[in-house]
Amino acid sequence: MQAYIAKRLLLFIPTVLLVTLMVFTLIRILPGDPALELLAGEEGENQFTQQQLETLQAKLGTDKPIHLQYGKWVWGMLQLDFGTSMFHGGPIADDLIKKAPITLELTILALALANMVAIPLGVISALKQDTLGDYVARIITLAGISVPNFWVAILIIIFLLSWTGWLPPLGYKNLWEDPWTNLQQVFFPALALGFSNMAFIGRVTRSAMLEVLREDYIRTARAKGLAELIVISRHALKNALLPVVTASGYEFGRLLAGTVIIESIFLIPGMGRYLIDAVFQRDYSAIQGIMVVIAVAILTVNVILDLVYAWLNPRIRYT
Repeated sequence: MQAYIAKRLLLFIPTVLLVTLMVFTLIRILPGDPALELLAGEEGENQFTQQQLETLQAKLGTDKPIHLQYGKWVWGMLQLDFGTSMFHGGPIADDLIKKAPITLELTILALALANMVAIPLGVISALKQDTLGDYVARIITLAGISVPNFWVAILIIIFLLSWTGWLPPLGYKNLWEDPWTNLQQVFFPALALGFSNMAFIGRVTRSAMLEVLREDYIRTARAKGLAELIVISRHALKNALLPVVTASGYEFGRLLAGTVIIESIFLIPGMGRYLIDAVFQRDYSAIQGIMVVIAVAILTVNVILDLVYAWLNPRIRYT
């Protein structure tokens, strides 16, 4: 196991380097110039000379050859220096330290809510196959997959306003400073973010449970007189959770991507909203830093999931 973990950790390096190369290249293929955006202003009406443009490009470093810009950026990241913002001039690392925990809290809560609903829903749907309960569960999961999360977020806001006349407090309060306000601010965005993920995980749980329930060892456990609750929880569900864990790891990446829209709708100052602002401002440094942090987070989750596999099924061995 230790050797396997070491190998997976070593794979971080080429994977992250590939991500940095792709992000760095794609950003510069797209039209737009940070220096031009800064000089032209938000409305694009400011006047400036070619000399001013070239001076600002030299200050930002965008006048240098692409390979030199990439090398300087990667070398800085190896020293945990993500550079400075091309828009406001502050260190990118400081912004990420402030905003990454917010997005991480939203993502983890959304994944937790999704699993809390999806796993029982999938289990009940499998146990009550082709009954009214199964049909209702399948309709819920089908609706969850079909409806985009930003539409769910809008429906939540409309429902809260029309039925209760109340909206969650806008912005963000730190969990340790004001837990109750934090919960109000994060719960509904997490609910909207995790709705489609709940549907996907619920369908995976149902399929896995249906397959496991037909295995010989389940029939043997029932023939031995074990209580149905023990058969389902100890024998069926634990083995059915392997594909569910895989789906949850995949959904974690989708949830991180989904925060881009959800944070903007609920005015949460996390990495998703930060990324949108950086794209509009052509802030290359910020975009690059955000994408690298997301890539490292997803890689870390994948390693953790591999360890969870071995706990769920002791027969799994990594050699």
